[in-house]
Amino acid sequence: MEKKNWVEIKKVYDAVQAELLRGLLEAQGMDVLLSQEGAARAIGINVGAMGDTQLLVRSEDEEAARELLRQYESGDLENSLPD
Repeated sequence: MEKKNWVEIKKVYDAVQAELLRGLLEAQGMDVLLSQEGAARAIGINVGAMGDTQLLVRSEDEEAARELLRQYESGDLENSLPD
């Protein structure tokens, strides 16, 4: 998939956290890519500085995705999601 129209919105250092955040964003209808450096993926490192994973969304979703992550990280998410 071409990364030209994708922007990084967050970098995380835990594969489980990356998957959780991807699920959160996808549940709101956003396409999400997770990108990890080739060597770390090949060796199987998925925590710490060598296991960083970038969360990417389409450029048109960047603002909404950043706001959703801000709400999630501040604990305000529950009150702002649609029923």
